[in-house]
Amino acid sequence: MEYLKNIFLYNQDSPLYFTRLYFWIFLLVVLLFYSFLYKKNALRNTYLFIISLFFYYKSGGFFFFLLIFSTIVDYSLGLLIYSSNNNKKRKFYLIISILTNLGLLSYYKYAYFYTEIINNIFNTNLHTVDLLAQLSNSIAGSNFNISEIILPVGISFFTFQTISYTVDVYRHKTMPLRSIIDFGFYVSFFPQLVAGPIVRASEFVPQLLNKYKLTKEEFGQALFLILQGLVKKIVISDYISINFVDRVFESPLSYTGLENLFGLYGYSLQIYCDFSGYTDIAIGVALLLGFRLPLNFNSPYKARNLTDFWHRWHISLSSWLRDYLYIPLGGNRKGKFRTNINLLITMLLGGLWHGANIRFIIWGGIHGVGLIIQKVIKSIIPLKYSDNNFMRILGLIITFHLVTFAWLFFRAKDMQTVSYMLTQIFSRFQIAILPEFITGYFKIFALLLTGYIIHWLPSSFKENYRGWFIQLPVVIKILIFIISIVIIYNFKICELQPFIYFQF
Repeated sequence: MEYLKNIFLYNQDSPLYFTRLYFWIFLLVVLLFYSFLYKKNALRNTYLFIISLFFYYKSGGFFFFLLIFSTIVDYSLGLLIYSSNNNKKRKFYLIISILTNLGLLSYYKYAYFYTEIINNIFNTNLHTVDLLAQLSNSIAGSNFNISEIILPVGISFFTFQTISYTVDVYRHKTMPLRSIIDFGFYVSFFPQLVAGPIVRASEFVPQLLNKYKLTKEEFGQALFLILQGLVKKIVISDYISINFVDRVFESPLSYTGLENLFGLYGYSLQIYCDFSGYTDIAIGVALLLGFRLPLNFNSPYKARNLTDFWHRWHISLSSWLRDYLYIPLGGNRKGKFRTNINLLITMLLGGLWHGANIRFIIWGGIHGVGLIIQKVIKSIIPLKYSDNNFMRILGLIITFHLVTFAWLFFRAKDMQTVSYMLTQIFSRFQIAILPEFITGYFKIFALLLTGYIIHWLPSSFKENYRGWFIQLPVVIKILIFIISIVIIYNFKICELQPFIYFQF
């Protein structure tokens, strides 16, 4: 009885993450029942909606009610926007949707930030209160701590997703869903719910109406993506994080400039493998269920410039910012000066989206200023000089190091850590210890080198070994998958780390 209770109750010390073994047991049970329901769309969508709500409850606890609230609000407003013939009313309903979603996001993500600003300006002593916890305590008799606001898992992703829905209905780019079950399923689909990719209604809604289809090739692709994601996360990201990167960022003065620099290189690889690993698993799991999610990463460290980088990194967020922020601000339609200002505002707000801290704003500012400088350089250097092999490689090296430098502000716990790391790198580098570093951190160095080499391999080579796996007989694929899972989970040396983007 106690075991069953643990299965169905939320445990904040054991959330339902992709990397936990019991997630895969959960998925097997889901697929078992799914095999009896998938042929009937209404049953399939209802079943997956209920499963997705359960998944979010097991991942985020009582914040489950926020997801339901957001679903009801935007479902209703989408219908009101579509059915109204009065443009003022349509705009009013859209504004209500945007304010509701951004209001929730702002409260949970930026309440401390706003309170601190108000207290500093007006010399007040305001304190933040978790209103949802307070409401639960008063209605349900729970005993939640109301003095600390906890960020709901995935709120940045599902609020952006529902905003895109109402905006697209307003723009006549998509039809509203008539069934609240279907809409709830679209918002809460569990593979991509807590860390993306951000899925547009125009991409996902038509799939709700289609019959289930999964070819042998797609089945192989799904298994390959899941394995690839687990390797990225557990074998590479977690290992270099625990055994090197976290230690350097925790105490940069205890390490030489060389070690601090490699700590930065390590974090660049860690965050890519962590986030793209989650996306790979999400796309693979969704594909097993018959749904196609958009590509979210495309070898971003192969980028030759920052524009190319943002076409490859977190593609669903960068395209969201472009379509729902940059273009509404005016895009590139109002002259070069306004274009540059719009770029900078978009990237600053993109940084702020990650958290209410000056470090994230600086991170966004570095990318914004870099994009502006790139445009200026592009207008000066003729295309024939900028498109040769030497310039491509030079562009890749410069872009990678600029992105890596920006990650310093993204990862460091405070600006003092940033200062310490830069001081070590530029004044206490100690290149002479390189042989000793390679020997002492051989596993870390080998893993970093292997990770980057695989990342920079030609796309055609990667397609070849992916295609080889996909073309294997189904029995062989499943056997390789099971053996690989056993090896991956035996590789872990400590408690699995949460995905980095869960905090956003």
